[in-house]
Amino acid sequence: MKTVHVVAAIIQKDGRILATQRGYGDYKDGWEFPGGKIESGETPEDALVREIREELAMEIRVERHVVDVAWDYPTFHLEMGCFLCTIAEGSPHLLEHEAARWLEPADIDSVDWLPADVLVVDALKEQGVV
Repeated sequence: MKTVHVVAAIIQKDGRILATQRGYGDYKDGWEFPGGKIESGETPEDALVREIREELAMEIRVERHVVDVAWDYPTFHLEMGCFLCTIAEGSPHLLEHEAARWLEPADIDSVDWLPADVLVVDALKEQGVV
């Protein structure tokens, strides 16, 4: 099975976390933490800054690593590095997603997270982030 290496941004603002809804592909309509594939020669942090710029047209600061998640989807194995981030400049503009929500900690389970992202939510709870 093919392995895909990606990074995800857990973007915090005013005590809330940004969730985005996929607008394309096999997992369209599922909720996720925004991010994407790491390109050759990129650090995970550099990939995350680039992906958020491309997907949400804003600048972020990568604050710290939160968790690495591994998940087997039907057609590929996902390796996802997840980082707590803050907004350095701008606000989210949806260029690839169909929706976004700022979730209060009490509402973190109110969206239908994709399976790998459920593990991220669990880690956020364990670490007291949400």
